[in-house]
Amino acid sequence: MGEGGHVKEKGGIKKRETWSKRFDFLLACIGFSVGLGNVWRFPYLCYKNGGGAFMIPYFICCIVGGIPLFYLEVCVGQFMGVAGLNAWKICPIFQGIGIASTIIMFFSNTFFNVIMAWAFYYWFSSFTSELPWASCGHEWNKNCKDYTKEDGNFTNSSLHNDEMANITIPFLSALKNTSNQLVLDPVTEFWENKVLGISDGIDQPGAIKWDICLCLLFAWICVYLCICKGIKSSGKVMYFTATTPYLFMSILLIRNSMLPGAIDGVIYYLKPNLSKLSDMQVWVDAGSQIFFTYSIGVGSLTVLGSFNKFKHNSYKDCIIFACTNTGTSLLAGLIIFTILGHMAFVQDTSIDKVAESGPGLAFIAYPKAVSMMPGAPFWSVLFFFMVILLGFDSQFVGVEAVVTAIVDQWPSVLRRKYRKEAFTAFICFLNFLLGLCMVTHGGIYVFELFNFYSTCIIILLIGFFECVAVAWVYGVRRFYDNVEMMLGRRINPYMGFCWTFLSPMFCLGMFLMSIINYSNLEYKRPSGVYEYPGWAIVIGWSMASFSVMFIPLMIPFNIWRYKLNFKTLHLLLKPQGLQAHQLRPKDKGEKSIGNCNAKSKCCDNSCEDPLDNHYEEDILETKLALLENGTNAHNGTNGTNGLKV
Repeated sequence: MGEGGHVKEKGGIKKRETWSKRFDFLLACIGFSVGLGNVWRFPYLCYKNGGGAFMIPYFICCIVGGIPLFYLEVCVGQFMGVAGLNAWKICPIFQGIGIASTIIMFFSNTFFNVIMAWAFYYWFSSFTSELPWASCGHEWNKNCKDYTKEDGNFTNSSLHNDEMANITIPFLSALKNTSNQLVLDPVTEFWENKVLGISDGIDQPGAIKWDICLCLLFAWICVYLCICKGIKSSGKVMYFTATTPYLFMSILLIRNSMLPGAIDGVIYYLKPNLSKLSDMQVWVDAGSQIFFTYSIGVGSLTVLGSFNKFKHNSYKDCIIFACTNTGTSLLAGLIIFTILGHMAFVQDTSIDKVAESGPGLAFIAYPKAVSMMPGAPFWSVLFFFMVILLGFDSQFVGVEAVVTAIVDQWPSVLRRKYRKEAFTAFICFLNFLLGLCMVTHGGIYVFELFNFYSTCIIILLIGFFECVAVAWVYGVRRFYDNVEMMLGRRINPYMGFCWTFLSPMFCLGMFLMSIINYSNLEYKRPSGVYEYPGWAIVIGWSMASFSVMFIPLMIPFNIWRYKLNFKTLHLLLKPQGLQAHQLRPKDKGEKSIGNCNAKSKCCDNSCEDPLDNHYEEDILETKLALLENGTNAHNGTNGTNGLKV
């Protein structure tokens, strides 16, 4: 992309894009990583794991693992100038990291937009004078009751905003009546019967729910329209989607703080319980939350970094991002627990009875609390619009990460004319088709399977291999020199210490603790806990293994592809395809696997074609750019043959 972000063509191939403005990169990182995980996961984990005491392991994991790994991935993308498989040519033996992270991102995009479909459904349903989940009497209500407290007894009645002073709802979402029949409150019945139409298990998928399916289709159309032109279009959209939620969060916090019982929720949220720190699960939760909210190990940060100009100061952006991410989590916690404190006050129960995490918080607890507030439809519209904005900018970058990783692999094919736009549409449509299994009557079980197995434990392994690849194989000193080439100065040596020792130990330790504490997936419903059958667990682990298996598989593949022998095997440890501006003076003339010809399968100086087609295209593009500017090309080398550019 040229100045101002305009794409130029060289021989019919569009030049790779870069950010139009320096602020675009930081905004994209904030928009992608600061999302629903900050709103519906962090507050619950904080409450569950000792309140304010949870901040201790959280900040330790942030300093030891979160910030260093975030900056590592960004730097790899910015230095290499490409994403996916090609970005990890910095260390060819670990090229499989690029494939693994792209697959994980693809799975994540599939189930994440289902959340957007639910959010759209609730948002559309909020444009009414009375929220449909505020009372019983609808076609989807089967065993539903609204309750008010009169003389200590629960009686059936309807909820109205002008009766707020007398409202009380049992702290359980489900009760048993005199016939031992399950009775649900209207919010839970709306979620289970109307939105999900939930079946009894994953082995009973049922038919597609066409109302949710249309919302899913609408969500994917919105995503495509915002990213079809690449970062040129999505970058502009993020100025709105990444900043507006903070306005809405501020409004909601002010409103919630004025409600009775709000201060009790804040105290419950932040009151430290230091005894929790001895529990291994607390540290696992802190580490997994850092990986989740910092978007480590899914390839998106490498993609975002690859759109930076080579000299961009991403180090400063990294620090700003870390402060923003953590600050947003704390702010979201205040918003959620002020409303939960009010909800507990109205129900005359304790906060731990109303606190939930994940979809249960966004689609049950908060809608229930909103329905108790005066002007409920307005606050519901505001809340779900905030959820949509928080989710969309994450989805924009997620889809762009998958598309860019594949386009960078075959630029001569996919960067011509409107092929990238068509390919983006294909990826969105493929994600939509895979998401259809999550909008059936048994779709919530498939959703939880994807959510639990495709992203959680495996990304810890990917983070470990990233540290090994850069710090131990490529060389932490060399990478530090490369960062200095980009920034014009040396960064704090603490980063190198983390990349070499602390971060890989952190990733491996968290992975082992997660395995030790592992238990099979369950789905909690008001009617009881659903335990997934064995075959579903096998599918889940197969999905998790499918991504990470490419890390070891790429090693024998490259050995076969380039016909390496014992003498040339070490070339897998050398960076491939570096250009003149990426080389230190002492690196020039360095042998690499790029000297090996994949077609003739030779790996010595007798090869007639020392570079593969991808790098020939890069060299041709450089020549065309130099000729266009009317300057003489300077000599540069890439590999042992000293090819002139």
